[in-house]
Amino acid sequence: MGDTLTHFNAAGEAHMVDVGDKAVTVREAVAEGRITMNPATLQKIVEGSHKKGDVLGIARVAGIMGAKKTPDLIPLCHPISITNVELELIPEAERNSVYCRASVRCEGKTGVEMEAITAVQVALLTIYDMCKAVDRGMVMDGIGLLAKSGGKSGTWRRTGS
Repeated sequence: MGDTLTHFNAAGEAHMVDVGDKAVTVREAVAEGRITMNPATLQKIVEGSHKKGDVLGIARVAGIMGAKKTPDLIPLCHPISITNVELELIPEAERNSVYCRASVRCEGKTGVEMEAITAVQVALLTIYDMCKAVDRGMVMDGIGLLAKSGGKSGTWRRTGS
């Protein structure tokens, strides 16, 4: 990992990084996070008894859409032709939470870390939005990159978690 912030030019001005000379490689990123809630809220989600419908199904689609819209949300993020997005949403009764894991893949000149993290954020925000009428105290946490592969910097995995 370098020690330079790449989104600033020599004059200290924000700019989009030029990826024109980079090689096209298969790139993948995996991110995770969770939303913790009251036990009754999780029970409604798991039973499918929430009046707004299939909370996890809608959150999965929202996460996929979030990955695809990342360059519209993050000002200096490159538009990327994503080849795959997979989203897991796993209810965790012992933690009163839903765990989210997103995996994003492309063949391109820049990575998909931002897309994977955005997918997790949007999926969890969708759960919050759908359930806020019964539980405004839900908390999203542990959101971050687990791993990335491809490109000049190769493979990276978070350690110690």
